Amino acid sequence: MKKALVLGASGGMGYSIVKELSSRGIEVVAFARTKSKLEKLFDGDTNVTIFSGDIFELKDLLAAASGSDVIFQAANLPYVEWEEKLPPFMMNILNVAKKQSAKLAIVDNIYAYGRSPGKKVTETTPKNPHTKKGNTRLQVEKLIKESDVPSLIAHFPDFYGPNAENTILHYTLQNIVKNKKSSYVGEQKIAREFIFTPDGARAIVNLALNDEAYGQNWNIPGYDVITGEELVQEIRNITQYDKKVSTISKSMIKFLGLFNANMREVVEMFYLNEEPVVLNGDKYEKQIGEIPRTSYQEGLRQTIEFMRDREKREE
Repeated sequence: MKKALVLGASGGMGYSIVKELSSRGIEVVAFARTKSKLEKLFDGDTNVTIFSGDIFELKDLLAAASGSDVIFQAANLPYVEWEEKLPPFMMNILNVAKKQSAKLAIVDNIYAYGRSPGKKVTETTPKNPHTKKGNTRLQVEKLIKESDVPSLIAHFPDFYGPNAENTILHYTLQNIVKNKKSSYVGEQKIAREFIFTPDGARAIVNLALNDEAYGQNWNIPGYDVITGEELVQEIRNITQYDKKVSTISKSMIKFLGLFNANMREVVEMFYLNEEPVVLNGDKYEKQIGEIPRTSYQEGLRQTIEFMRDREKREE
């Protein structure tokens, strides 16, 4: 891989993928809508070229993808737009990849698996989505597999990490960093899985560099499962935060959904806080190598440090 295009480069996983590619000396085009965000994130990185454009505009995608060997799809849309816009958006990406003779590396979540089977899910676990968003992700997966574009799909648990702002852990961390009252989404005694975005980026780049990884799905687990109480304690140890962290329940989100369309969509996915889906990474470790795993203590420390540095710069 000599040159790569990263869609959604100003988001959590996209940002980390750009940084991972650049650290390996690979030329990267970082694509997102807002030029100023891209400039702040990648200013001074000589391996990175920024491209501000519209992910729904075929001409923008074609221009950005020129000369790229691999396209990393890490862009996301608001929940309320998934059903209508995600499938045609993916068709655009597939058409661009085909025209540029590029491969595709897709950042995906766990929604298509549906409810937890009570054990870690593998790549061969049947996908039985019971939500609109899970069905949309499965529909998109079928579009990818029915195309003749060499593609790999990497399934990740919920993200946290530098610049990963559209995540449930960021919701908790942002007020803690400001030393304000904070909340945690879901029952704090339930253990679930999160992945540090630099680990996820390293894993998907490793896959993208392996020709045999294409045409397959890959599960990339996090460091381990962890309860909300344990996470909050790790955060307290790092920050000396001493305020109470309250719990955001499903009923509270339902109430917010009366006034906010996106919150109505969040309610549908709340089952992941009650019966978490946990990924099995044996396939990756057998065929690619050791899965990158940063401890929660170190990952949270780096994430909080990034947030504090950004806050200082914006003062």
